[in-house]
Amino acid sequence: MDIGANLKAIRKLKGLSQRELAKRAGVTNSTISMIEKNSVSPSVSSLKKVLAGIPMSLVDFFSIDDGSIGDQKVVYRANELLDIGTGELVYKLIGRDYPNRAMSVMSEIYPINADTGAEMLQHKGEEGGIIVAGKLELTVGEEEFILEEGDSYYFNSEQPHRFRNPFDEPCKVMSATTPADF
Repeated sequence: MDIGANLKAIRKLKGLSQRELAKRAGVTNSTISMIEKNSVSPSVSSLKKVLAGIPMSLVDFFSIDDGSIGDQKVVYRANELLDIGTGELVYKLIGRDYPNRAMSVMSEIYPINADTGAEMLQHKGEEGGIIVAGKLELTVGEEEFILEEGDSYYFNSEQPHRFRNPFDEPCKVMSATTPADF
């Protein structure tokens, strides 16, 4: 997916200038410009912040490129999962076309030295997950946790939080967030 081209197309479709979107999102004009030119690969938290100025969720943003909303399904094959991650993070959304989803369920991969960005994430709802492989550093508020394979987490996601993998192997997480518009 071309994140820059999609952002530019959606911004124009909504009748927003780069300046207006930047103002709404609380970022600089140059940030919007650099993302649209693909000069930078935004972190998850940065892209969420920009999309909030539209307003649009990450799920909606990444679903546009695919364009297919099919029949309600029960099983989703590995090649059908929608990757809503940014940069080197892989966030594969399970059940992308399930009507009126109440939660987002994802398979996440954090490569070595990957993180969700310097800016802490914060959104309405709850978040939980389990470490399937590797280790992960989780910061919630002022607390920092090191989670290993089999460990899990669950917290109110209105608290500032961040995920980071400073370890020497990739980390795989299965997670769920509410509401569904992560």
